[in-house]
Amino acid sequence: MPRNTPRSRPARHAYLTLALAAALTGTLTGCQAATAAPDTAHTPTGRAGVAAAQKDRLATLAQRDVNAGAPGVIVRVDKGNGRPIEIARQAPWTRADHTLAADDQFRMGSNTKTMVATVVLQLVAEHRLKLTDPVEKWLPGLIPNGAAITVRMLLNHTSGLFNYLIDPDVFKAFTGRDTRAWTPQELIAAGVRHDPLFAPGTDYSYSNTNYVALGLIAEKATGHTLGDLIQRRITGPLRLKNTYLVTGFGKTNNPRLAHGYEPDADRLAPLLPPYAPAGTAFAGPERSAGYVDTTGINASTLWAAGGMVSNAQDWARFSGALNSGKLLPPALLKEMRTTVAEEAEFPNRRYGLGLEEVSTPCGTVWGHSGQAAGYSSEDYTDATGRRTVSVFTTTIFGIANPKAAAANQALVNAAVCTMLDKPIPATPASAPTGS
Repeated sequence: MPRNTPRSRPARHAYLTLALAAALTGTLTGCQAATAAPDTAHTPTGRAGVAAAQKDRLATLAQRDVNAGAPGVIVRVDKGNGRPIEIARQAPWTRADHTLAADDQFRMGSNTKTMVATVVLQLVAEHRLKLTDPVEKWLPGLIPNGAAITVRMLLNHTSGLFNYLIDPDVFKAFTGRDTRAWTPQELIAAGVRHDPLFAPGTDYSYSNTNYVALGLIAEKATGHTLGDLIQRRITGPLRLKNTYLVTGFGKTNNPRLAHGYEPDADRLAPLLPPYAPAGTAFAGPERSAGYVDTTGINASTLWAAGGMVSNAQDWARFSGALNSGKLLPPALLKEMRTTVAEEAEFPNRRYGLGLEEVSTPCGTVWGHSGQAAGYSSEDYTDATGRRTVSVFTTTIFGIANPKAAAANQALVNAAVCTMLDKPIPATPASAPTGS
């Protein structure tokens, strides 16, 4: 089957169109064009002075991100040699809902895929699954041509399965306009009622359908729920107290959960993907700043593809443990880091088994990014897992316009370079200059 054109491909990270994803994941894509020059401000000497200057610079960029349109941002950088940098900034109008803190819980979106992939690879290590197992072996009759699709193809998005979240009915649920709870089987059915994008194993296209199938396979192979598997194998042993899998609807009465926001219908309209019906809007209480609060939105469309809640500290512990070899045998960590090229729109990214390799001007990092309604997150480590970085933003579409995207890009670039102890790239001239 011929390769699909970028315009015809489904959205990559989490649930959006290529155009929107380019704006969001451009935070690191854009690094290639950025000049990795030191900031021109005076930098104190000595470790303490350098750390203070780095934190001040990140705090300034975080505030600029908020001034440009992000309702709130959390930044955490751990260089592995001292106290982490932790920053939280928010727009004044959001304080009536919640005072944002650096240790707040956050909807992790597609970062979930890294955790699900880790569970699957642990089962491979225990000989309960094989990367070469056909889907049909574990989910008979659920996925057409399942005998030709392997577990590995699901993990690295080479299955050709259509991304269920682009299905109009599921997209309606993602925005909160459909209030029924979707089951994993129904999500897969929504994906496979569309034609596959290519023959299994012949190309790459990011699809949430792959990871819902992996969640069901893990449950079938063990007899345990996916949430229980994650708790037994990862969150429990690592003592991650703020990390759990959400099913059904989000909870609005959790005081530790950051509130998420999306633009109201009028502001959202010019940012919508082409497959979104006219009049598409997110459900939620209206806010005077032109946003709606999406914290309690229908989360049943996420599950194994994007249903984890965590915080920056917990996720750093998980990603550090994973990339330092504490959760998988060396051979399977190597498999996880065996990558395929992503779309032409993302030439600096390669996708492994639930883990991305990202080239930046400050070095190669490993991790993932994710979105859920009202939440965007980027999480990376160095190759050793000793250094970690997280940048959480309490919106998706709120940072999709050029001004806000530039400010968010500058913040993520700076956070990654700070993690790697490299000079912070100069702020692009187009970035907003508010303090």
